[in-house]
Amino acid sequence: MPDQPNDKPMFYDPTERRIRSFVTRAGRLSVAQARAIEELSPRFCVPYQKSLLDIDACFGRAAPAILEIGFGMGDSTAQIAAAMPDRNFIGVEVHTPGIGSLLKLIGEQHLENLRIVQHDAVEVLTHMIAPASLAGVHVFFPDPWHKARHNKRRLIQPALVSLLASRLAPGGYLHCATDWEDYAVQMLEVLNAEPALRNTADTYAPRPPYRPVTKFENRGLRLGHGVWDLVFDKSPD
Repeated sequence: MPDQPNDKPMFYDPTERRIRSFVTRAGRLSVAQARAIEELSPRFCVPYQKSLLDIDACFGRAAPAILEIGFGMGDSTAQIAAAMPDRNFIGVEVHTPGIGSLLKLIGEQHLENLRIVQHDAVEVLTHMIAPASLAGVHVFFPDPWHKARHNKRRLIQPALVSLLASRLAPGGYLHCATDWEDYAVQMLEVLNAEPALRNTADTYAPRPPYRPVTKFENRGLRLGHGVWDLVFDKSPD
């Protein structure tokens, strides 16, 4: 049986019957996305495994590692990775068109500091990411599950935040962003309740300059919609 982290968090359910924060949707691949997957996935995609990932070996160098959960089509991920060549980025996504889109950007921009895992982020964190190994975690615009009866499916819940905190190195940060105000309120409440994390702002944080403003976000801002960033860090030991 493959090695597993010894500090298995309570969030982990051995039966894997927990409520998931995503629904796997079939999506059509463009010709360019399919070509990028065929040509680039052997180099830049990391298969899911139930054993710890050697992040330095995966990138061929030692550098601070940032994990992003749910990168969508990958535009912001690619921009951030291009702007921070001294950091390694691991993007976790379940939807194949998004994988193809980010791989296409990796090829076009010659990004060497990005790797992709196509799998459930909770299982990736539980099995592949060692405790205290990440310099940061990005969770940008997760599905808001805006109907009240679906709120239980939201990604940012106490058990996941505890798991994320355990994977952050001392001094590491967790950056969440949402354009749904009630989700922002829930995020703030959940993050404030995690004893291992400290809010870097009084409540919501100004958008850090490394997070690009997306076209969708710009359109919403022009219409008067809000966007809320939350940046918490892990206190040094």
